[in-house]
Amino acid sequence: MRKKPTDAEAWLWTELRKERLNGYRFSRQVPLGRYIADFVCRKEKLIVEVDGSQHAESTHDALRTDWLNRNGYSVLRFWNEEVLKQRTMVLNTILATLDKRLPPSKFHAPAHPLPRGERCRAQRGGEGMRR
Repeated sequence: MRKKPTDAEAWLWTELRKERLNGYRFSRQVPLGRYIADFVCRKEKLIVEVDGSQHAESTHDALRTDWLNRNGYSVLRFWNEEVLKQRTMVLNTILATLDKRLPPSKFHAPAHPLPRGERCRAQRGGEGMRR
């Protein structure tokens, strides 16, 4: 598990912890099989991932999401930049998914690709896999 969250993960955790998002309970850095999910609402089986640019078009992430889906979890993915700059949209999307106001879907890709050159601490490697 990573000891130092990205700025986006730290901010999102402050919004999700202690049932602050309409009473939904989230845990962070949750081991699921051989993977570690950023944030999990176990009751609704929803995983929220916050990704850096190293995840753009990642085959590993597609396999990971497939495994999580086969084990009953839906996955929402947001770019770090989205979490930091479009906070209301991110929280509204999570809440709409939890409240089942969005059509059911097993995988939700980020709304737009990262701009070229976007970098974050998560690019140092190791995100998402237990060693």
